[in-house]
Order: sequence, then C-alpha cells, then structure tokens
Amino acid sequence: MPLKLLYNHCIKQLAHSLEVLEIRKAEIVLALESESKSSAGDKHETGRAMIQLEREKLGEQIKKAEKNQATLHQLKQYKSSEIVRFGSAVQTNKANYYIAIATDSYTIKSALFHCISPQSPIGTLLLGKKVGDQLVFNAITSTITAVH
Repeated sequence: MPLKLLYNHCIKQLAHSLEVLEIRKAEIVLALESESKSSAGDKHETGRAMIQLEREKLGEQIKKAEKNQATLHQLKQYKSSEIVRFGSAVQTNKANYYIAIATDSYTIKSALFHCISPQSPIGTLLLGKKVGDQLVFNAITSTITAVH
C-alpha cells in the first residue's frame, strides 16, 4: 500500500532530521560553555553572540520538525480518497506526489514520489482534484492518473 510506505518514509526522515538537530544542539551547548571560559574581550563577545544566534536558528528548526511530526501523526490511518487531499498519494502522467510534508522523495516499485507540503505551489494546485483532472505547473500540463 503506497500510503503506508510513504507515511513511514516521512516518519523516518523526520526522526533522522531531529536526531541530527539534537546532536547539533549538544555541540552548540558545548561551544557556548567553552566560549564562556574564554575572556578575550570583544572577540569573546562576538563569539558568544554568533553561537547564540546559531542556537536560536537551531531552535526554530527543531520546532519546525516537531510541528511536522505532529502534522504527520494526523495521517496515521492511511485513508484513501478519490479526491486529492492532505495525505493523498497522487500519480500523474508527469510525476507522482505524496501530500504530507516536504521531505526527500521516495521510490515505490520504480515509481518516484515527491513528498510535498499541501501549502507548496504544486500541492495547492493538486488539492481538490480527482482522476482525469489536469493541472498546469511551470507551463507543463499534467493529468492525474490515480489518487490513493
């Protein structure tokens, strides 16, 4: 079933991303502690400020990943629909999409599925469509061949 495979792929991708972010967070904490022991005046303050900015940016990335996890958990039932909606796997004559979160693409039986957000430009165009409907994206016309 493509929905279950695509869902599990997204969950694994997010778990890996969070793991990498948490490792980076630990590295930043160590760098901040190390910088605190230094007392090189202006250079010391600049170093601390740069580390603090990196820490804030990382915090935002972690929040976004956690929000994506919460979003994905809404799809756990793998319900199929005839109309393209959040959680649909859509096949067209040009490309295939899984409408959930933006992450790496995934191949199922030689069919490449692009994992996209419903808010993405192509995701927005796909929502509400059904088999046989056409859409134009980047001057390319695609026809929906299947919706799971």
